[in-house]
Amino acid sequence: MAAPSTPEQFTGHAAFSKEEWSELKPWSYAPKKWSEDDVDIKIICCGVCGSDIHVLRSGWGPTVYPAVVGHEIVGIATRVGANVSHIKVGDRVGFGAQAGSCRQCRECKLDWEQYCEKGMIGTYQGKWEDGSISQGGYANYFRGKGHFAIPIPENMLSEVAAPLLCAGVTTYSPLKNENVGPGSTVGVVGIGGLGHLGLQWSVALGADTYALSHSAGKKADATKMGIPEENFLIVSNHNDAKQKYSRKFDVILCTSFQNDLPIDFYLSLLRPRGNGGSLIGSPKELREMFELAASKGVKPWVEVRPMETAAQTVKDMDAGKARYRYVLSNEDSKL
Repeated sequence: MAAPSTPEQFTGHAAFSKEEWSELKPWSYAPKKWSEDDVDIKIICCGVCGSDIHVLRSGWGPTVYPAVVGHEIVGIATRVGANVSHIKVGDRVGFGAQAGSCRQCRECKLDWEQYCEKGMIGTYQGKWEDGSISQGGYANYFRGKGHFAIPIPENMLSEVAAPLLCAGVTTYSPLKNENVGPGSTVGVVGIGGLGHLGLQWSVALGADTYALSHSAGKKADATKMGIPEENFLIVSNHNDAKQKYSRKFDVILCTSFQNDLPIDFYLSLLRPRGNGGSLIGSPKELREMFELAASKGVKPWVEVRPMETAAQTVKDMDAGKARYRYVLSNEDSKL
């Protein structure tokens, strides 16, 4: 193990209450107690995810404040535990939405760590073995279990890699689990932060891929993502769409979160046994995903902003202004 070269206190942009969820302010805190299973990274950048907004405003249950979010983290390893063999100091690695698990249960041993029987430890708002609460990547440093530190391909920019660590694997995993490939017909609902990656994964895996949208507003974008013009389907008229596309798709990847999502309508477009689901992705899936992204040129569309703009950026994310992912960079950061 290399000598420690990380500070005792980390500094991040934190929310201090549900009521002022977007008023992120600098906050210094102690990371979890060090173990030889851990890796520290000096953060280069961190993607902004919709999950961040939900947690900042206590949308998924009570948040423990102060709260530093961000689980699409890329950085340079500055300290590596003796029990971590695949990372060395100086390596560029990423942490996604999970930073720990028991590593002993059936699910963990099957490379399904995100379904850990004892509970997956989230990159933020997770509870570590020392009782502390994990803090995320809108910060200068991060500490997590080395097993969940994923090497970043050498030819991939850090700001491109960051969104793949959550949005990327969240859309890759279900397609891989459904064995999508040549001969598959896939529909992707929603062309946004998740959907624009789902389209690219499906194309990269060799499937006949369709974008399902309520309007033609993003048709040009979908074409740039590899979707033929004739595969951009406007399905706002449900009765008409059912007549044309009933049982057309082997898999529909739904990335829309609208409150009145017409589930029954989309199910009618599926062939029998065409539904499934997943939760983020395992370290094994993340490694596979990065290999595919590097070989096929799958890239999130990103806007890079300074880390100091975190407060404004989460407001813009909440307002739906991203096209299609924001990434906060520590270049020239004062943290």
